[in-house]
Amino acid sequence: MGPVSTERPGDALSGGGPGDEPDPSQVPGRAGAGRRAGRGRLAPGSLLVATPALVDPHFHRTVVYVVAHGADGTAGLVINRRTETAVHNVLPAWSGRVARPQAVFAGGPVQTTGAMCLGVCRQGVNPVEVAGTVPISGPVVLVDLDGEPERIGRDLTGVRIFAGHAGWSPGQLAEEIAGGAWHVLPGRPADVLAGPRVDLWFQVLRRQGFPLAWQAYVPADVHEN
Repeated sequence: MGPVSTERPGDALSGGGPGDEPDPSQVPGRAGAGRRAGRGRLAPGSLLVATPALVDPHFHRTVVYVVAHGADGTAGLVINRRTETAVHNVLPAWSGRVARPQAVFAGGPVQTTGAMCLGVCRQGVNPVEVAGTVPISGPVVLVDLDGEPERIGRDLTGVRIFAGHAGWSPGQLAEEIAGGAWHVLPGRPADVLAGPRVDLWFQVLRRQGFPLAWQAYVPADVHEN
């Protein structure tokens, strides 16, 4: 991985607020389509979990944490694709604050030379009061990598750094959800900093309970079935 440039938190949040774009489960002419594709409302902090039908190599078996959703579209970060690049090789100042595995994650196919960062606030810390961050949902914040790691890191349990992000133009994601490409599911703060041994795609699906959980057991290559 070559040099990366940092993106300020506001860059990914320049769209409208949550709910400005129609909820995919309420798209006219697709009654129930969104509900078949997932259980949660699309908003910052929710997860887009690829269904087994999504074979696009950019998103096959991915879990995307939504950081912005509004009239200008949707932006998110793939949180389960680790790269071989160590954080200390590209952003050494942040290496002491990164949760294990201490690697850069591939956040998506958009602006892959840009770096973005998610953090989780410590218990009792008000995310609104943490300088150098933008609250997303609950204790999860978008971190300004141009800020001071020591100062910001005091209020966080850890951070995860991503190269690139995922983005959808207005209406594009709603079409993909209606077409059965994504489940929209509630996220948990722990998902953002999942450990190196966690198969997050499997775990998120499995915890939904049946009938949705059965999809966690679908082989990566359907031809194996």
